Amino acid sequence: MQLISSAERNRLFEHFQRDAFHLELRDDYSVPGENGPFRSWLEGGDVDSSYLKPWIHLIQQTTARGMTVRRVRVVTEPVSPYIRWEYETTPLNEEAGEDIRWLPRHLLPADITFPFKAKDWWLYDDRLLAVGHFDADGRVLGSEIVDAPDHVAQCVALRDLLWTCAIPHAEYKP
Repeated sequence: MQLISSAERNRLFEHFQRDAFHLELRDDYSVPGENGPFRSWLEGGDVDSSYLKPWIHLIQQTTARGMTVRRVRVVTEPVSPYIRWEYETTPLNEEAGEDIRWLPRHLLPADITFPFKAKDWWLYDDRLLAVGHFDADGRVLGSEIVDAPDHVAQCVALRDLLWTCAIPHAEYKP
């Protein structure tokens, strides 16, 4: 299996036509670029959003072209410190044009099945998936590109179901 880097995955935003959707299923992400700002926040500091600037710029460019960028974060309650920190930074994502919703695990439909062994994924235009892979310590290894129609269809259906169940950021209180 070949993996692409996060930067290569982000370049997919230049090519989709309508909608990008991200499903997040982890309660902690060990992303090296976030370690300093996260640790500072844990120690009582303000939210340092400087690490988010490239992402915010990408989302602003994308949504300015009329595309939608959506995300559902499936979380365990009570939320982990990392998810609490993500919650605190979410208004920056939304100001850039992302639409983010939260779904506590205990509210998941009982019969739900997550494809790809419950890995996170991006779905672009209901035709292309970028499935996230992580190492044992939770660090990002890269994304696997999947365009098999049956996998894509399963993720489209799951996205639609989860989107209707999830709570908009403004209404969610962890």
